[in-house]
Amino acid sequence: MKRKSTLVILLLFTLLAALTTVDAQQVKYKMTTDIPASITTPDVVETSLGTLKFFDGFPDKETVKKVYDNLDFERGVQAFLTALPAASMYAMRNGIRSFGPENQTVIIAESLLDSRSLFLTANSETVYNSLWLDTKDGPLVIEVPPRVLGMVNDFWDRYVTDVGKPGPDHGKGGKYLLLPPGYTGNVPEGYFVVNSRTYGNLMFCRGFIVDGDLQPAIENTRKNFRVYPLARATNPPEMNFVNISGTAFNTVFAGDMSFFGQVAAVVQEEPLEAADPETRGLLASIGIRKDKPFAPDERMKGILADAAAVGNATARAIVFTTRDPDAYLYPNSVWKVLYLGNDPAFSPGGLLNPDARTLYFYCGQGVSPAVTVKMVGVGSQYATTDRDAAGRYLDGSKNYRLHLPPSIPINDFWSLIVYDPQTRSMLQTDQRFPSISSQKKGVIVNPDSSVDVWFGPKPPSGKEANWIQTIPGKGWWTILRLYGPLEPWFDKTWKPGEIELME
Repeated sequence: MKRKSTLVILLLFTLLAALTTVDAQQVKYKMTTDIPASITTPDVVETSLGTLKFFDGFPDKETVKKVYDNLDFERGVQAFLTALPAASMYAMRNGIRSFGPENQTVIIAESLLDSRSLFLTANSETVYNSLWLDTKDGPLVIEVPPRVLGMVNDFWDRYVTDVGKPGPDHGKGGKYLLLPPGYTGNVPEGYFVVNSRTYGNLMFCRGFIVDGDLQPAIENTRKNFRVYPLARATNPPEMNFVNISGTAFNTVFAGDMSFFGQVAAVVQEEPLEAADPETRGLLASIGIRKDKPFAPDERMKGILADAAAVGNATARAIVFTTRDPDAYLYPNSVWKVLYLGNDPAFSPGGLLNPDARTLYFYCGQGVSPAVTVKMVGVGSQYATTDRDAAGRYLDGSKNYRLHLPPSIPINDFWSLIVYDPQTRSMLQTDQRFPSISSQKKGVIVNPDSSVDVWFGPKPPSGKEANWIQTIPGKGWWTILRLYGPLEPWFDKTWKPGEIELME
């Protein structure tokens, strides 16, 4: 009987304790109102981060750690994707600097750029001329040769100006004056004046093969391409022309933790206003800010290493498996554009498309209206694919054929180049130039002016002139370029065939 009484007393105490710890919101005070459940946080929340715990909305210690680690990780991923252009330009500058100082060193591919060089989606059909410009000491005069196609982009890979055919000199050549950020000094007459938001700028222009001969383009560059400070216009320094054909060097940005160090270097060197406030704030949130060393602690190093890995994977998904239907050139086709929205600022209609920016800058450099906006007979247009007609990734172990229909719509020439999906540079095989173009001697053109191109580890018999070698066990992708594209390209009455697997 005594034991039964004890149990009753315990039950009463339990009930009393429950009544005294009732949810405060169930007690009606004078100012109590009904609180929507949607604005409150339960004590236990199951999420992709795991179980998050709270006391009346206060996160516990473990929850705080989880959410801050995740916040730093998310900002790291977004910083990777947002700062791709700056890291890419940093790598490009390092590549050029390896041959000599900026403002004086022009790297020129005198026998064309080949697959030894790690260079994002470079072409092997024009004479490349590249130069790093630095205006920290004042305005620079740039004497542009005639008959070239080129551009200047700032350190964040933003458009500054076209030069040559699509530029204000219209291919006749001329003197440009590049002004540094915030310049308020005298601007003399007689120049095409351009302003940049950064001190560092990349200039590159292409010289063109004339009747199969490279020499006119080379001589044109060496004779007419000059860069010098405005202050030394009467006594310009000598230029340093370096032939890079056949040279192994790297201009591709990192895909690991060191990526953030490359971005930090750009932020340190350039004016605060070189990047917009939101980008500056995003980078600052992970420790990248002007006039302060980038020195992440061990915790942050681990998080940023993970963020770089996920950012890199995200960029690869956007490039090789885009989910944007507007990226595809034609219905039921695997051919895609490199530029989404036909806007060099990636902001068609005033809305920034971050995926379009990632799609381009992960595998390319240099932005200009000349490769985005419709310019019939001028500039260039691009189509790319990494899949066959059935939608499967292209496999270097297999054999494929591409048919280019008759009357390829070009004013100048077309080319087809194969790239390595890892480096996004030319595929390194036994072929120095993994490409076929209308400028190459011996290319077989069908009687109706169409062209068939073959891909595989070995050439099909009798098709060697139209064959591009691939590597067993390795993927590949390709870009079709049209220089001086004509109206049938733009109105899509002409389109390339799909890449067909040859069983």
